[in-house]
Amino acid sequence: MKTVDVIIPTYRPDKRFLELINRLDRQSYKVQRIIIVNTEEKYYNQLIYGTNFTEKHQNVSVYHVSKKEFDHGKSRNRGVRHSHGDYFICMTQDALPANEKLVEELVHALEQPRVAVAYGRQLPEKDCDMAEAYARGFNYPGNSTTKGQEDLPKLGIKTYFCSNVCAIYKRDIFDSLGGFINHTIFNEDMIYAAKAVKAGYLIAYAASAQVYHSHNYGCMEQFRRNFDLGVSQADHPEVFAELPSESEGIRMVKSTIQYLKEQKQSSGIPKVIVKSGFKYMGYRMGKSYQKLPHGLIDKCTMNPEYWKQHGLKKAATVIDATKGYGRSEAELAESSKRMETKESVSIKGKNTF
Repeated sequence: MKTVDVIIPTYRPDKRFLELINRLDRQSYKVQRIIIVNTEEKYYNQLIYGTNFTEKHQNVSVYHVSKKEFDHGKSRNRGVRHSHGDYFICMTQDALPANEKLVEELVHALEQPRVAVAYGRQLPEKDCDMAEAYARGFNYPGNSTTKGQEDLPKLGIKTYFCSNVCAIYKRDIFDSLGGFINHTIFNEDMIYAAKAVKAGYLIAYAASAQVYHSHNYGCMEQFRRNFDLGVSQADHPEVFAELPSESEGIRMVKSTIQYLKEQKQSSGIPKVIVKSGFKYMGYRMGKSYQKLPHGLIDKCTMNPEYWKQHGLKKAATVIDATKGYGRSEAELAESSKRMETKESVSIKGKNTF
């Protein structure tokens, strides 16, 4: 029987996170360890202070990082390094297992031949609006499937679709492929999935492995989320350049509008169109982020801390040690002149003895 760990990045966790841990403990396929990579220790401590959480859940291990250290890929890689399971599951703090068979169904899907990663189905919450609920069904249908290189002509970018809201990985394959990319604003799951597909592996979608997870985002939240989506695609042309996602987005909008008409909910169509416009504007601006001033980027993104890291990493790539660590030509000339003067004085001093 394969051992399974669960890795959950958290930031300001709430009671829903506590319910997630409770449901993981009740799974038919027992989890070995639950590894929490928590951003900002004080918020985590505030949640569990005065409770018996630590005593009740002794299989939970917590590793804290600061907000400036968090990265979607790097932080999950950190969690994986603490795992000794044959398989590991990535989840988000707001995803709730729909039943006690989640881990069992994920393991079953992963054990199919050539499968490197399997992801579960996301069901809408009770308070989810009709258009968002339909979008969940559009992206996470009721039929399970596997996807590989042979599906690229038919599925396009959907071939690489995978979600760390709820996904299980084979550790040996994960390590052999180098894990998640260490620095990315978004899509660490799809970038890994693309790498796996290109290496000849399959991605499984397990419709029977179900979690409740949905958001009623407003227009600006949709804009910012899709801005970050566009940034990730711009930064990884090796994955996304040849398989644009615009056509898939248009197809979903058209399908959602048709669904609302069929349900006699046409009053919701203007809202869908407006939100879709914000999504598209955010996505297009994100794809062109390199042309935008830093001040505007800060207003567009959902992840401002990412850009602080991004700036440091970008600066590091343009430093040339042979040219004085980024000093100007005038500064280099002045430094060289001082060195020549110092050497000349030293030589003259030696000749006097």
